[in-house]
Amino acid sequence: MQAAILSEPNGRFHIENVTLDPPQDGEVLVKIAASGICRSDWRVAIGTAPKPMPIVTGHEGAGIVEAVGAGVSSVQAGDYVTLTWAPICGDCFYCQRGKANLCAAYRPAIASGLLDDGRARIHWQGEPVYILAGLGSFAEYAVVREASCVPIRRDLPLDVAALGGCAVATGVGAAMYTAGVSAGESVAVFGAGGIGLNILHGAQLCGAHPIIAVDASEAKTASAIQFGATHTLPSDESTVEQIQALTGGRGVDRAFEAVGIPELQEQAFAATRPGGTLTLVGTTPAGSSTNLPGAVITRTEKIVRGCSYGSVNPQRDIPLLLDLYGAGKLKLEALITRRYRLDQINEAYADLLSGALARGIIVF
Repeated sequence: MQAAILSEPNGRFHIENVTLDPPQDGEVLVKIAASGICRSDWRVAIGTAPKPMPIVTGHEGAGIVEAVGAGVSSVQAGDYVTLTWAPICGDCFYCQRGKANLCAAYRPAIASGLLDDGRARIHWQGEPVYILAGLGSFAEYAVVREASCVPIRRDLPLDVAALGGCAVATGVGAAMYTAGVSAGESVAVFGAGGIGLNILHGAQLCGAHPIIAVDASEAKTASAIQFGATHTLPSDESTVEQIQALTGGRGVDRAFEAVGIPELQEQAFAATRPGGTLTLVGTTPAGSSTNLPGAVITRTEKIVRGCSYGSVNPQRDIPLLLDLYGAGKLKLEALITRRYRLDQINEAYADLLSGALARGIIVF
């Protein structure tokens, strides 16, 4: 099969013919139909999220089950699946306490870039190839854990279904589950890329008002309107003052940072009202730090919280979110700015970095 490989952190993918082992016990072979273009993969490509190499990245995929290994019972050949980079066991400390998104069972193996037996399934030039997030969906096929497969309806387009595995679950989940936005609350979302647009959409579903989108790109703030933003603002030195003007001088009830830039996180904190909540959704580069003043947090009772994968239970919530799309409640098709072939992956990331994409999709 063909796969997009990163062999060093130089920001360049190369397309190679690789071999793929069959699925072992508890594993599933998926023919990938589509995989989303996400900044998390780019951070691996440039080394700010260091991973072992060579590696096949891609963590937002969907496809059709081709074969299953021994012991697999939840899916069978022919099933449509969205892939999740946060598989759950259902039995660990976190799963038992309603925090399946923090499930600890698979994290060490996933971090290693290998499967549970400590081996790779992809091989290139006679050497093992690692996979990102237990998936590696920038390839024509992937062997993944059974728990990484979320069965979905067969009437859904698989390029749209791929978005459910990361951008939609993280963004909509951040508003609905992590922050628990209530009707009538004011919301500001810093960053109107793929994740930010989904946070806006989630806030709209929750009945928030006003919903303020903040981004340095005029094109992105313009597209935010169709995803629920009632106001758009540029990201500059006047942003906090303008948000306060829209909220009676207080700041917003709920602020979200969706990019992973420390300075933007600090600005979002300043735009949050006393007693309000800032939710950090974007992942900052390894080794960076954000300066949030402890004295201000104490005096104002502002709440700062993290958001991992929208606090979703993927097996429960990804099908639910895709049902909302099927019912016309989520505009997931509108998220896809452009579709690419696998051999156009470097062009896709150039477009992402230029601000030209809400979400790009590799279609196989």
